[in-house]
Amino acid sequence: MPTITTKDGTEIFYKDWGTGQPIVFSHGWPLSGDDWDNQMLYFLEKGYRVIAHDRRGHGRSTPSWTGNDMDTYADDLAELTKALDLKDAVHIGHSTGGGEVARYIGRHGTARVAKAVLIGAVPPIMLKTQANPGGLDMAVFDGIRAGVAGDRSQFYLDLTMPFYGYNREGAKISEGIRQHWWLQGMAGSIKAHYDCVKAFSETDFTEDLKKMNVPTLVMHGDDDQIVPIADAALLSVKLVPGAQLKVYKGYPHGMCSTHPEVINPDLLAFIKG
Repeated sequence: MPTITTKDGTEIFYKDWGTGQPIVFSHGWPLSGDDWDNQMLYFLEKGYRVIAHDRRGHGRSTPSWTGNDMDTYADDLAELTKALDLKDAVHIGHSTGGGEVARYIGRHGTARVAKAVLIGAVPPIMLKTQANPGGLDMAVFDGIRAGVAGDRSQFYLDLTMPFYGYNREGAKISEGIRQHWWLQGMAGSIKAHYDCVKAFSETDFTEDLKKMNVPTLVMHGDDDQIVPIADAALLSVKLVPGAQLKVYKGYPHGMCSTHPEVINPDLLAFIKG
């Protein structure tokens, strides 16, 4: 399997297909690079080089019990981009992956970055605090941790319903998409997934967003039940210099899988624009 070994000995699995301008995909919690299947194939056929890695502790990467924090995730991404000598790259991050992209740029700059896309992303910060009164209560994230520590398998399967909006009246449920999510989740490390809840919920990306001085697109479904749009995209777009905002009416958190026929052409238009 293609991997790089980071400075602390962690092996990061990645897929690297095609030639042309590189597009780097950062996945959400608790998934893997396979969550980008619809986008990888689409952009490969459009003549791009597509790269998707499994975050440490996720998928086929080392089931790490340390380094499960946003700074280390960003540093791992920087090591990957350096190892593959990626230049003029478009970085696309979904959910936790959006935080990873923001922190990567915040810590490592934009010398190798052409554009960025945040999709249903967790920045600026998910947790409710005095400075972020619109955030979610700590009890929400304690509940996620309890689910992971308890019956993780059933918890993950249940979580697919709001993740894809399948709990909405009239929703057309794909059991294949649900099982694909579950399979990715169960491939990862329970310790890394447990730790990552703190990383995606409590990390404040405000200063990182201010450093995103490349063309940036913020995409979010207004029926996102996992990362509510009001405390995420609608705030992030005000912090990223010159960012574009595209809101999708009625779309869920997992809209890259439920509506690739809409999301993919919009991504292509931004990348080519």
